[in-house]
Amino acid sequence: MMQTLPFVLLRMAVYFGAALAYVLVTGTGAGIGWGIGALGDDGFRASATFFGGLTGFGIVLIVMYWLREYILYMVKAGHIAVMVELIDDRPMPDGRSQIGHAQAMVRERFGEASVLFAIDQLIKGVLRAVTGLIRGVFTLLPIPGVRQLITILRAFLRVAVGFIDEVILAYGMRTRATDPWASARAALVLYAQNYRPMLKNAAWITLFVYGLMVALFFIMLAPAALISNLYPGGMSAMGIVIAFILAWSVKQALLEPLAVACLLQAYFRTIEGQTPNPEWDAKLEGMSGKFQKLKSRAESPRTEATE
Repeated sequence: MMQTLPFVLLRMAVYFGAALAYVLVTGTGAGIGWGIGALGDDGFRASATFFGGLTGFGIVLIVMYWLREYILYMVKAGHIAVMVELIDDRPMPDGRSQIGHAQAMVRERFGEASVLFAIDQLIKGVLRAVTGLIRGVFTLLPIPGVRQLITILRAFLRVAVGFIDEVILAYGMRTRATDPWASARAALVLYAQNYRPMLKNAAWITLFVYGLMVALFFIMLAPAALISNLYPGGMSAMGIVIAFILAWSVKQALLEPLAVACLLQAYFRTIEGQTPNPEWDAKLEGMSGKFQKLKSRAESPRTEATE
């Protein structure tokens, strides 16, 4: 991951910038609310300050939601591309920066950001279906409270899936696939036929990443408390929110690419020498409507060519 330092710095700029935007816009909203609250009593001022801050937080949240497609295209996918190049010891071309080369690879594979985003959403849907296989494994065990255990485990694995979709996208970049829909389909089948070791890897890495994030949250409480005291009226409760935002930004900028780098190596090592199993292809088609959509998009160019 450290060999991709330009992308690490880019992620830091994006996510620390987002954290700063949350803090500043929330503070601005709280300040406006505090000023409006001067028209009433102390209770009204406290409420106005709180809702002003909440509105500012919501504005940044909406902006980040609309930017998620662009961030996936320009930052995350590009970072994956350069990691794949480093795993295979492929040199960066002369006269082109690491970021420029990686983003050119992404444009070559996916074209527009909307295509990459659509594929990513389908991949996440299929991966959620794969985690459903855990239910069939555990329901056969005569363990008291097994249903509650399955619910907790599946919820945890759904969080772990958040790292795996980027690994699936990496498969097409590594194989230099010209059809991103077909490569995503093949990568998902390969993942599904190795779901036990891959989910195990994802689970351990998720524990590691979110464990560090919890530790970071407690570390950030002290600086967050100082920042929250700068807000109108003190707003000490905002310290918890700010600590969470700061811990989230570190997770997104540094811990998430570390997790993806680990999973990339595990995935490529696991599927080495394998081909997609038709039985698993059929099984995924039967259990996931998202996979059916992905498969139809993958097969449509062939249909058009034969016509």
